Amino acid sequence: MATRPMARPVFATHPHGERPIETLRARLAATRERTLSLAAPLGPEDMAAQAIEEASPTKWHLAHTSWFFESFVLARFLPGHELFDPAFDYCFNSYYESAGARQPRPQRGLLSRPPLERVLAYRRHVETGLERLFDRGLAAECEAAFLIEIGVQHEQQHQELMLADILALFAANPLRPAYRAAPPRGLAAAAEPLRWIGYAGGIVRIGRDSGEGFSFDNETPRHDALIHPFEIADRPITNAEWLEFIDDGGYGDPSLWLFDGWATVRREGWEAPAYWERRGGAFLVMTLEGLRPPEPAAPVVHVSFYEADAFARWAGARLPTEFEWETVASEEPVAGNLLDGGALRPMPPAENFQGHARQLFGDVWEWTGSAHLPYPGYRSPAGGLGEYNAKFMCDQHVLRGGCCVTPQSHIRASYRNFLYARQRWLFAGLRLARDVSR
Repeated sequence: MATRPMARPVFATHPHGERPIETLRARLAATRERTLSLAAPLGPEDMAAQAIEEASPTKWHLAHTSWFFESFVLARFLPGHELFDPAFDYCFNSYYESAGARQPRPQRGLLSRPPLERVLAYRRHVETGLERLFDRGLAAECEAAFLIEIGVQHEQQHQELMLADILALFAANPLRPAYRAAPPRGLAAAAEPLRWIGYAGGIVRIGRDSGEGFSFDNETPRHDALIHPFEIADRPITNAEWLEFIDDGGYGDPSLWLFDGWATVRREGWEAPAYWERRGGAFLVMTLEGLRPPEPAAPVVHVSFYEADAFARWAGARLPTEFEWETVASEEPVAGNLLDGGALRPMPPAENFQGHARQLFGDVWEWTGSAHLPYPGYRSPAGGLGEYNAKFMCDQHVLRGGCCVTPQSHIRASYRNFLYARQRWLFAGLRLARDVSR
């Protein structure tokens, strides 16, 4: 079988030997198992449907994450590996032009075939190949281990996308089905008043360098950035505060909106965040646990950059830059309401204000005021994996911090997510910042 030539990319930092190969093997197995466990509450019909262009069917995620390992690891490093089905290259490639033609993204829901059973067999075929790679000692080769780590990180990204896409699908269903039953929870108290934390600014170090653990290419190279004095809110904006914005006519005041944002509001008829709907004069919000009243003290979620920017202007503030955000987050442990905790929705703060920023990691991805652009000295990686981030460094905005469906081992202070300004199906919210006079 011919393999696809691919130069070793300067794509992520994972020095050989930093993680023992058996640890990598265990992490790979655990990641693959978690993907299946996240799909387990669904039926075959659920897994085949696609709600919106940005989302993908669960069945497609299950296959694509296997295609990634087969295309970029097994085809290159496992002698004699046979493709499970050559047609899967077309069906389950996402956006890798170097890997050939593919099913158009908006039409992934048309892939009623292959059936789910064959997709699951594909996953087992790929996992058997990966086991052989480890058993033969070939996975311990520096480049192979490097690409397996990327595959693990890639699959973790798709675990989050699966849950976001399932929510989009169930929100579009008139029955408003729940992905799971809501566990018993007490009612949270009202959120504490928002507080501001000041930072003096100066020259700060941003991003990651080799030797610091895994990172994607768009987090590199580590470099100096100038930050002016600023203040940042101690927590994200809540549902209760967003309701004040709605009640004050925020969605009807063009002076608050960027030009393209106002055009989007008018065209799409936005009156509230995604998945909010009026029932009997009040709002209900579609969640993975079905329709629920918006929890006042929990962070608002499923808002676009346009909405976040308009709210910040209404509040007399702005969105933080990604450099400001990283400066603040670098002082805090990577902990919070992430996928590992099992809440699957944003939650009120777990602690009262203690003088530092809260909820920086988990709950909601936080929009920043920064465009997704290359850092100074950035070079696009060579080979097929160079398409992962570099070609998206245009017309998108950076989000930071992870959300309630992000695996904890996947997130860090330097992590840069990115979306188009109009998009709001992911678990995205906001935190305010403001300038400080010198």
